[in-house]
Amino acid sequence: MAVIRKSSKGGNQKLNTSSLPDIVFMLLFFFMVSTSMKEVTMIVSVTLPKASEVTKIENKSLVSYIYVGEPMQKKKFGSEPRIQLNDSFATVDEIGNYILQERENMKESDRPKMTVSLKADAKIQMGTITDIKQALRKAQALKITYASTRDVKM
Repeated sequence: MAVIRKSSKGGNQKLNTSSLPDIVFMLLFFFMVSTSMKEVTMIVSVTLPKASEVTKIENKSLVSYIYVGEPMQKKKFGSEPRIQLNDSFATVDEIGNYILQERENMKESDRPKMTVSLKADAKIQMGTITDIKQALRKAQALKITYASTRDVKM
């Protein structure tokens, strides 16, 4: 009887995967460090107004945001425009304390560079914006920007 043997010339090559978990964890660590998380949960709806001259803010870590708009849950909070500071509703009187708290969280060298960005709905009356600006003036927050979207003309 004849013995049948397989030739070893066309066999499967094994791939060394011993370093694969190291690479996966290194990528995971990189994305965890480099990704920033969303800081504020929106509880007011804001449709930004359109502007023809728009510039981007350089250092967003020095910016504190004030949101003004109608509450998203109108049945619970009504339809009157509300002010949102961080994750809660606030009044104009609470803006000064909010600015002081934001300054305390910054480095001392960055405090003069602090900017307040007003993200107000396009339909908000100017009286509300004026009240907010007066409260910011009392808190010595004099650098104010207005958030808007670029008006694209074709």
